[in-house]
Amino acid sequence: MPEKSSALPPQGSARRRIAANVKRYRSAYGLSQEKLAELASFHRTYVSQLERCVTNITIDGLERLAVALDVDIRDLLKP
Repeated sequence: MPEKSSALPPQGSARRRIAANVKRYRSAYGLSQEKLAELASFHRTYVSQLERCVTNITIDGLERLAVALDVDIRDLLKP
């Protein structure tokens, strides 16, 4: 069985853009990871994992984050 890589995805990847944008919007709105998680119906550790590019997110999850942050889902994918 192949070994899982712990390396971050490459610069410019969708995961890196989402992670940076979620953190940027969350910070701009003065939200803690815990509060954002509550607003999006996620666990706090999941938001932390997203911001650190440890895990992937589904389209439905991305939509929940966009709603919680009051941004268009496309804003979370912008470079």
